[in-house]
Formats: sequence, C-alpha cells, structure tokens
Amino acid sequence: MTKRDRIAIEPPRPDWLARVEEEILEPELPIIDPHHHLWDRLGTYLTDEIAADVGSGHNVVATVFVQCRYGHAEDGPEVLRPVRETGLVMDVVREGQARGLETDLCAGIVGFADLMQGAAVAEALVAHEELAEGRFRGIRHITADEPSFDTFLPKVAPDAMQTEAFRAGLACLAPAGLSYDAWLYHPQIPQFTDLARAFPDTTMILDHVGGPLGLGAYRGRRDEVFAAWKASMAELATCPNVNVKLGGIGMDITGSTWSEQEMPPGSETLAEDFRPWVETTIELFGPDRCMFESNFPVDKASYSYPVLWNAFKRLASGASAEEKRLLFHDTAKRVYRL
Repeated sequence: MTKRDRIAIEPPRPDWLARVEEEILEPELPIIDPHHHLWDRLGTYLTDEIAADVGSGHNVVATVFVQCRYGHAEDGPEVLRPVRETGLVMDVVREGQARGLETDLCAGIVGFADLMQGAAVAEALVAHEELAEGRFRGIRHITADEPSFDTFLPKVAPDAMQTEAFRAGLACLAPAGLSYDAWLYHPQIPQFTDLARAFPDTTMILDHVGGPLGLGAYRGRRDEVFAAWKASMAELATCPNVNVKLGGIGMDITGSTWSEQEMPPGSETLAEDFRPWVETTIELFGPDRCMFESNFPVDKASYSYPVLWNAFKRLASGASAEEKRLLFHDTAKRVYRL
C-alpha cells in the first residue's frame, strides 16, 4: 500500500537555528531574493522578521514577495478577494521605507488571481496594480497536485493547466505586462511545458526547481525521481520564455528531514544536498534563466537565512563573476523588471 504523508508548514525555531552560525561568504555580492512570503499565521513573518533575515549579513538589495493566501478578503466579489493581500504587502513596503531599511522590501509583488475564472481575472489584475504603486509584477496560481500525500495547499484539478478556463485567465497576463509563477510537482512539469509553448509571449517562472518529490509514492526513490525530473526539465528548457528559481529544496515535499535533526545543517551540508538539482538546472537553462531564492519563511523551518545564502554561494563558487551576477541578482532583476 502506498504510504501517505501529511505535509504542513512548520513555524521556525529561532533558538534551534541559532545553534549554527557561520561567517558570511562574499558579503559584498549583491542579491535580489526573488521569492519570499509574508504572513501572520504559524508565527508572524512581517516587517520585523523579513528585515532581520535580509539584514543578517548578506548584501540583499531587494526582494520579491510571492503570494501565500495572506489576508484575502472574506467578502465582496470572489475574483477580487485575493487583492487584499497586495494591500497588506504594501503596508510592509511602507514600514520598511519608514525605517530606512537598505533592502527594498517587496520591490516586486507576485499576487494571486484565480485563473480558473477565465477572462474575469482582468478586473483583479487592474485592482492589484492600483494597490501596488508600480510594484505589481505577476500572478502565481498554485497547481501542485499529487494524490499519494496530503497537503496544506488548496485543492486543484489535476488537469487545471490544460483547461480552457485556466488558459483564458492566463491569456490576460501578457497584455497586462505580467508574468506567471508556477508552483507544481515534478510529474506535472510536462503539463507546464505544454502551457509555456501555448503562451510563448508570457514570461514564466518555475518555482522551487520544479518540485521534485520525496514523499508519498516517491519516498525513498530519489534516483528515479531525479531521472524523471531531469528528463522533464530538459524538455522544458527548450521553452525560451521559462525561467527557474533555485531553492525550496528544504521543504518536506522533497523528503527533507533537516527540521527533525538535533542540529540545523551548515552551508556545506546544504550545498552538497542541493547540488544535483541546482547544477543540473543551471546546465539546462543557463545562469541567465536561473535565480537563487530563499522561499522564506517556509524553508526557515530547516535552516537560517545566512546559512542558506552561504550554501548558494558555495554552489556558485566555480562560476564566473558574470554568472554569479546573473544567478544572485541580474536574472531576477530582468524577469521581475526591478
């Protein structure tokens, strides 16, 4: 019988994370963190918390907020309810500015609009833009679906990306100058490849190296998963409109157990664990279509912000100066038009 698992976001444990401290590698290297969240559930992660992380030693010059169902409205037209999240993110932007933070928090905002509502999402896009004061950059509609384990993520139709309604909604993005972030699991990458080919003029971003699974039916099958994931990623890489975020590998969907250990991992350990996924993705897509991401505070259950970025710098240690600029800063700047 297939083993079923339950994945859930765990709150960070600051005392546990503090057990591992490291000297910051290449502290002057400019970084844009293109993927983090904000929320007040499972512990607060708002201005104080993101400011502490981006100010912990690395040269994080800007960040990109990505939707996480934070503070959606509970009434009003359904298509407009997610817009409230953008307003709450802008509160954090203004608070960061008032404090004089060196990091431009949420320089880009990726919100949510229910693409399954088709062309009706155009109204929501306008509302997001009006609240974001020039910072709104795109939409993420999570399509992650896998029946062999349970998840906190919203339920979606397994073929959502292939439906007429979803594609009618997605068709509204490019004319509005907006990108599409995809969060899915590795068996769904072929569906995403088909979507990217159907919308070649839409800038698309695959989150978390495509969600390689290590739970449920995929537990203990890392070599098989890697082979299938690599084949799908190679095909996806033929789509020039697709970019990939390098991160999210500490989530429990990958089979990660860092959060269960007595000590948090150091950057050398993380770099070796991440290496197959990160190096393969860079080889397939090139550094001009790849960007390191924190995925905080989700990944903060497994490691600290300074340790994570040290791990990324170890992975990029053999790259040229230009390649490092792309991976840590310039690709995110181009993709999110910062």
